[in-house]
This record gives sequence, C-alpha cells and structure tokens, in this order.
Amino acid sequence: MDQQGHDRQGAHDAGITVRRALELPGLSGGLPEVVAGAERLHRTVRWVHAGEVPNIASLLKGGELLLTTGYGLGTRPAEQRAFVRTLAERGIAALVVELGPRFARLPAPLVETARAAGLPLVQLHREVPFVTVTEEIHTEIVNGHYALLQRAEEVHRRCTEALLGGGGIPQVLGILADFSANPVFLETADGQLLYAAGSGPEGADPLQVWEGLRGPHKDTPPPAGSVLVDVPGGGPGPGTAGSVRARLVLLPVRAPLAPVHRMAAERAAGILAVVLMQARQEEELAARGRGDFLTDLAEGRVTAADAPAQARVLGFKPGDGPLLPVVMRLGGALSPGGGWAVLARAVAEELAAVGAPVLLGVRPVEGRVPLLLGLRAEAERTAVADRVAAALRAGVERAGTQRPGARPPVVVVGPAGDWAAASAGLRHAAETATAAQGLPDRPWYDARRLDIDLLLWRLRDHPDLAAFVERAIGPLRDHDRRSRPPLLPTLETYLGTAGRKAETARELHLNRQTLYNRLARIGELLGTDLDDPQTVLTLSLALRARRHVDRGA
Repeated sequence: MDQQGHDRQGAHDAGITVRRALELPGLSGGLPEVVAGAERLHRTVRWVHAGEVPNIASLLKGGELLLTTGYGLGTRPAEQRAFVRTLAERGIAALVVELGPRFARLPAPLVETARAAGLPLVQLHREVPFVTVTEEIHTEIVNGHYALLQRAEEVHRRCTEALLGGGGIPQVLGILADFSANPVFLETADGQLLYAAGSGPEGADPLQVWEGLRGPHKDTPPPAGSVLVDVPGGGPGPGTAGSVRARLVLLPVRAPLAPVHRMAAERAAGILAVVLMQARQEEELAARGRGDFLTDLAEGRVTAADAPAQARVLGFKPGDGPLLPVVMRLGGALSPGGGWAVLARAVAEELAAVGAPVLLGVRPVEGRVPLLLGLRAEAERTAVADRVAAALRAGVERAGTQRPGARPPVVVVGPAGDWAAASAGLRHAAETATAAQGLPDRPWYDARRLDIDLLLWRLRDHPDLAAFVERAIGPLRDHDRRSRPPLLPTLETYLGTAGRKAETARELHLNRQTLYNRLARIGELLGTDLDDPQTVLTLSLALRARRHVDRGA
C-alpha cells in the first residue's frame, strides 16, 4: 500500500473504541456480555473510571468507560433507571458492571433503560482487577495518541520536504488534502479564499465546494465536523503580531474528519505561517528595491540612459509613450504591525485596474510610495492621474495600515515626459507631496501648480517667513482667536474665487450684505484695500505660508 493509501486507512482510527477495550486481556478475562447498546460499541473511550457511589455521574466529563460492582446503582427500579439515565446524559462511552455479591445478573430496569438511552451496558461474569483494566486501556489510549502524533508529524515532515524542494503553499495544501481525503482551503482572516487543494465529491473542483459551502457563508459556522485552524502572524489581514494571518479550512465532504486531521492541520499551519511571513518579507524587500531605484533615478544616481535597462529588470516595460511620475505620501505613521508589504500589495492590486504599465515602490523612511506609469500619449495624463489617485487611496484604505485619525494620503502627479523628465518629475513630486500636506484635501495635486507652496515650504523654518505672515494677516489671526465668526476663512475663500463676491457668498452660504460686512471688517483690521492687486498677492502668499508656519510651530 502506498503512503497516501496508508494515511487514508489510518486517518479515522484515532482513540480506542468500546469494542477494542472489551477485547483487551483485562476485560476479556471477565467474560464480558453486552446486554445493551451493542450497536454503539464503536464509541471512543476517552478515559477509564471506577466507582461505587450513586452520584458518580457528577464526577464524569463524558467519554469515560465506567467500571463498577453495582453498589452505587441503588436497590429500587427508580433509582437504577435514574442512575443509567444520568450516565447516558453525561455522555459516557459505556457502563461495565462486574457481577458478584451485589448482582448475580443485571436487573431488568437497568438493562431496559440502557437500551432506551442507547448506552452500551456490559456485565462481567468473572471478577477482574479494575486496576489492571485501567492500566491496559489507558496504555492503549496513550499509544493511540502517540500514533496520532506520529501520523501528524509525518504530514509535517512531508510538508517541510516539499518546501525545501522548492514547493510552496499549494504543495502543502495538497499534502494535507491527500492525508484527509477532503478538500483543503486557505482563507484570509476575513474569509476570502487564497488557495484550494484536493477535490470534492465525485472529483468536483474544490472551488465549487468552496462556493457551495463557504463562499456566501463566511460569516456562519462551517458544516459540522469541519476543521478550522488559525495561521498566526503579524500585519493586518494579516493584522498585528500574534493575530490571525490566515485560516486553514478542512471540509468533510468526502469522508469524516478525525482528531488526527486537526493535529496535522495545526502542524501545517505552523509551516504556512513561516511561508507567509517569508513571502511578506520578500515582497517588502522587492517593493523597497523598486522604491530605491525610483529614488536613485529622482536624485540622479541612475542616469536617464541607464534607467530603461534597470527598469526592465524590475519588470517595468512602458513602451514608447511618455512616462508619468507619481508620488503618494501617507498622512501619518503606519499602525503597529502595519507592514509596507501589505500596503504595497493592496495598492498594486488596485493599480492593476488602471490599465497602464506601472513600477511601484515604497520608501518607508520618508513615508512615500513613488511610482512610474507608462502612457500611450501625453493627452491621457489627466484621465490616468484620476484613476491612479483613486487606486492609490483605495489601496491604502483596503490595507488598513494607517493609524486611525491620520490625514488622508497626498497624491502628487508630475509632468509626463521621457526618462530625463521622469527623473526630475519624481524629485519634484516627492518634495511637493511633503509641501502639500497642509493644503485642503484633493484627489491629487498637479506638481506644476504647487511651486509657490513648495517654495514657501522650503522657507518654513526661516524667521522672515513667520514675520511676513504676522505682518500681513496678524490682526486677523488675533481677531479669530478672540471673536466669532472667524474672518480668515472668509478671506481665504474670497481670494480663492479671485475676488468674485457672488461666488464667495455661495461657497460660504452667506447673503450678500453679510459678506460685504465681513470684507469691510477684514479691510478695516488689516488697513488695506482688498481690491488692490498688490494687496491681494501679499495676502494670498501669507495665507499659503501660514499653513507651513503654523504646522511647524
């Protein structure tokens, strides 16, 4: 018989049955006679207990083979019936009564109640030493557990050899599926299918089994007799260290599952945790490598002449169209255990729907995600930028790696061009992404329209910039600290609409006269004319600079 056949034959022999216990020398020497429950001798004996007290059922947990001489059974039929009923309710494996001084033959009420309850009842016609019976059965149970461990360890050994031989998760699941003679699935922590192995009834595809039993029912318990084993690990879905990274699911659709299958699944889960952790580390290293390349390109350490060949090695083949540099800066630190590999994978999966070649990297130190996209023509820059920005934000949200309450990520898109333009564009976009963190949230920013903000950000620590802001809008800042309504938002909206009062009133939900009164009050506090072009320029710069000055304060 081959190894797989041996596994299947022995997979369901876990434990010792009542029938096997009666065959051992200790009990067989007592000439056992089964007087009730003969059809249930396949029950598994978990332990052996001997006792002579009427309330012995309260001391049992279920699965025991109870040895007694009958002194605790009672003398009245009602007591005997109650004694058997409580044992059956407790779920013991069998009741064995040694005939002798107490009973020459078991009373009819006892036998009838045992038959009605489906409880195996055995009478011994010869005296046997209960201690010998206990030792024999317990030794058999221990040996059975050891045999289970050996079979589970054999599965573990085969899985390890498969990995060392270059196999991966599918091979591990295949070994487990062969061992259990049932389909095996690997789910994410939230119930999404990752891998499947084995087959269903009559050779059905495991995906059909999954769809019928798990796909639409992930939030409900699996079928009775299934085996679910958590695969531990760190990172969200995977989540924090010590949390569930994935889940092994064995469904009993071709044959029942036994304890040995859970033991084997638990050992396989340990192997899968290592495989998934290694895959995550490799994925993060690859993402960092791509991020290093893009950063080296941005900072001139990789020339425009050498860049295409290096990019091809990294799997980026953009074609002959222009390149579009994009940089996303996260709005805060990653949550504990929130890996960059998780983020990179989620973002990459979202970007797959953009329909353009993409080279995606991560820069954990700077908190940035740089990428290059290949366009067919420069005219599609805006449309592609819209899709890329939506994909980036969706990937961040799906990964769940940012701390709660963190600012939304900032996406900056540079100008499209050749490799030389991509180098300058990545550098410009990276700087601008940092400068844009204080700006109102937008799906994405055009790097070419944020040069003033970038200049002001570079001057953020210079005392002259803070002094300029204080001179230009200091009186309004003082007013807003003390009085209501605040006037800075009115001024900002007014300047943002290029001085169009009707549009300003609509955006602020004010009537015209209220807006005129506020503008007049602003002019009075600042001592300026809001219709003067030079004043407008000064105030616009001061409002932009205020974001950087206040953020650094």
